[in-house]
Amino acid sequence: MEIAQRLKQIPPYIFVELDRLKKEALQRGEDVISLSIGDPDLPTPQLIVEALAAAAKKPENHCYPLGTGKLALREEIARYYQAKFGVALDPVTEILVLIGSKEGIGHLPLALVDPGTVVLYPEPGYPVYRMSALFAGGEPVALPLTRENSFLPDLDSVPPDTLRRTRLLWLNYPNNPTGAFASVEFFEKVVWFARRYNFVIAHDAAYIDLVFGSERAHSILEISGAKDVAIEFHSFSKTFHMTGWRIGFAVGNRDVVKALAEIKANLDSGVFGGVQDAAIVALQHFDELVPKLRQTYEERCRVLMRRLEQLKWPNVTPPRGTFYVWLPTLHGKSSMEMTMELLKKCAVMVTPGTAFGDGGEGYIRIALTAPEERIEQAFDRIERAGIV
Repeated sequence: MEIAQRLKQIPPYIFVELDRLKKEALQRGEDVISLSIGDPDLPTPQLIVEALAAAAKKPENHCYPLGTGKLALREEIARYYQAKFGVALDPVTEILVLIGSKEGIGHLPLALVDPGTVVLYPEPGYPVYRMSALFAGGEPVALPLTRENSFLPDLDSVPPDTLRRTRLLWLNYPNNPTGAFASVEFFEKVVWFARRYNFVIAHDAAYIDLVFGSERAHSILEISGAKDVAIEFHSFSKTFHMTGWRIGFAVGNRDVVKALAEIKANLDSGVFGGVQDAAIVALQHFDELVPKLRQTYEERCRVLMRRLEQLKWPNVTPPRGTFYVWLPTLHGKSSMEMTMELLKKCAVMVTPGTAFGDGGEGYIRIALTAPEERIEQAFDRIERAGIV
């Protein structure tokens, strides 16, 4: 049996391989401390769970949830955007409910990209940006994110011929895996490029509400003229600890929202109505729920940064948000060598930087998705093993 050529272009999904390695270590009886995948360890807040339980009993939620999402949810999303970013959105034409933001990110190139056209994506970055471009027959072109450039892509370095062939640019701030933020000035420049070269900006804002202290992350739609060229993706997974629920949304340019909705209409049947009802409750209780979750990660980050400082781990940039810390590898080791050393010597699982593309070589990512005492324990092991 022959499989499609497009699948032959796709490497194994690294997080599945990491999960396999972790399970093997657990089967050997090792006490593995997992600081790898970005799946919150805390449960979904109880009031959201109770909202789903009540909604699941409603017969109207037992039918196909066809369309762009419940109007009540899209209206709640519009209220969130107005309150948080000062951005007005039309719930009918500028908001689309997704089966998690990953689904929308994966499908968007099918609506915009033709063979021979370019998709610009950040590297290191979420692997789906590149993979979805390949599935759509596009030409993915990596934009390096470097410490020297504050982990922001340099569009001035992209050849004009490439920009003229570009249909789609992916951005992600606050950034996974680096934890970097983007300024208003950066977004203004990107919008200028998109308008000049007639391409769409897709901003993955999954971590926009996971900020520390007095930090504020910006929506690209705050920028004048951004709605002419931009769409923004959000996820309930990180903000509300709803990773398994599979619900997110896309907002912005109405033509792009409509095109993505047409793709989805042919490929899925929408998000279960009970989950949509629970998402409404989550947004309505944003100010009650999110600051507590955010504080948890901030406190974990303080513990981690204190241990890194004690160990004198070099060239560490403290994150301003997300629940990731992007660390350089030590002693000239590759990302995978460092990952395997930590697993074998310390039973500590991290993510190699190359999981986010070749541009992630020389780094590992630590996720703050374990309790403070487990983070302390992990670094006790690292210290005893003399890794640094």
